[in-house]
Amino acid sequence: MDERIQVAPRRGDAPPRREDAWRIGTVRRIAAAKLRFGGCETLMDDAMLIVSELLTNALLHSGTQEIRLRLILQGGCLRVTVDDGMPATIKPRLADDDAEAGRGLALVAALVKENGGTWGSNDQGTGVWCDLPWEVESR
Repeated sequence: MDERIQVAPRRGDAPPRREDAWRIGTVRRIAAAKLRFGGCETLMDDAMLIVSELLTNALLHSGTQEIRLRLILQGGCLRVTVDDGMPATIKPRLADDDAEAGRGLALVAALVKENGGTWGSNDQGTGVWCDLPWEVESR
């Protein structure tokens, strides 16, 4: 799966446009259908949470106009890649106990570790990838 969505760049602390949030939701539903079709039911919940967090981070923090989601099921691995084309330092941060946001990448890192996978950012700092081990389920 290789999906690109066009979004309006955010300005300051303004929330994303409603239609941009809907586009993210549409891409998530397409991703869920592709994973189900690919026999990836056991990873579905964790993979979809990772996809949601990474897409939302790209929308909220990058200032980009295009977000790309790629899912590749190959060689016993599900690779999730979200790229926004905007160079940045991508790393989990420590959120205060009272913070309402700031835990997305820490959650991604924990889910990936729990599933025995790996994650990181590309060399340009424009995207995040996760590799999750999977086994094709018999139908």
